[in-house]
Amino acid sequence: MGAKVEWVGNYTFLVSGDSRHYTILDHADSVESQKGSSPTELLLGAMCGCSAMDVVSILKKKRENVVGLEVRADAKRAPEFPKVFTEVTMEYIVQGDVRKKSLDSAISLSHKKYCHISIMLERSGVKFTISSKIIKVPSSTS
Repeated sequence: MGAKVEWVGNYTFLVSGDSRHYTILDHADSVESQKGSSPTELLLGAMCGCSAMDVVSILKKKRENVVGLEVRADAKRAPEFPKVFTEVTMEYIVQGDVRKKSLDSAISLSHKKYCHISIMLERSGVKFTISSKIIKVPSSTS
């Protein structure tokens, strides 16, 4: 796996990897002048995406009727540089006709076995608090 960043001015960088997709990174002085996500924001989002992919995959394998998923994360950071994450609170909001036991199992498997980003963060000392809720959406009949 490879990645590169290319400076395009001020604190704005263009990121690409082996997939040849691009992401804009920016660390401007104000949110209004930012042209992209900060690296730390992107890491938090990448972790949410990594775990969301796991959860959807596991729920589908369990033949659960999941029709929507949103993963939200809020991170607390150390006050001093390098201002690492110290705590992360995550909430999984699933839409569909999904059993709570299946959802809890999928989330647990993601955080303990599959989501390499959350596992790296936890191993580096980040404390996680995880919650979930299911918004029941009846199964559609075909």
